[in-house]
Amino acid sequence: MTIRKKVPVPLAPELVEKSWSARESWRVFGIMAEFVEATERLSAVRPAVSVFGSSRISPEHPYYVLTEAIARKLSDAGFTVISGGGPGLMEAANKGAFFGKSLSVGLNIQLPHEQISNPYQDISQTFRHFFSRKVMFVRFASAYVVMPGGFGTIDELMEALTLVQTRKSRRIPIILVKSDFWGALVAWMRERLVAEGMIDARDMDLIQVIDDPAAVVEAIFAHYEKRGFEPSADEREALLNL
Repeated sequence: MTIRKKVPVPLAPELVEKSWSARESWRVFGIMAEFVEATERLSAVRPAVSVFGSSRISPEHPYYVLTEAIARKLSDAGFTVISGGGPGLMEAANKGAFFGKSLSVGLNIQLPHEQISNPYQDISQTFRHFFSRKVMFVRFASAYVVMPGGFGTIDELMEALTLVQTRKSRRIPIILVKSDFWGALVAWMRERLVAEGMIDARDMDLIQVIDDPAAVVEAIFAHYEKRGFEPSADEREALLNL
């Protein structure tokens, strides 16, 4: 007796398209749920500072030590510290805040090669989608502190600069730490972007380059000295429409 192997019959193109559309529709509900859950969990963390940096830095590296010191000073000064929740400088930021006086928050991301959450988090929120995670970094931050990092760190930096420049977000201090790391990028912005009219010269005022941990904290307080940390009514409206 001959046994014939069953060959799966492919779905008709119109059924494939219908199935895909249904999956896309249900995905929207998952995105909504992610926004709602994160907003509810983070609504009480203000004032907060988002800290970014490379995931590839070991605890012995000077960048790690510096990041931990900055986060500890921010935490002791009353700021919740928000990081990406992973290893490297994200861990350093959470660790410094965890042993300080204020909350340590990690906004983790599910990746194909799973990101391991660091253990120094009072509040840990995991996201499936990069874009919803990025909104939370901006929405709850009174300042950005950007440590040395790669594509992800630069992506967050450019996102913040674009949102503030276009007034889709309120103006917050955007501080680059380690002038010897960021100096060439800042110089290129002036020499190419400003010189060729790609951005206005005043847009460079959105960036501060500071190396000293205490000076980072002082710069954030100086920005809010005359206005307070709470967003104005117009700023709240802008944040709702990110």
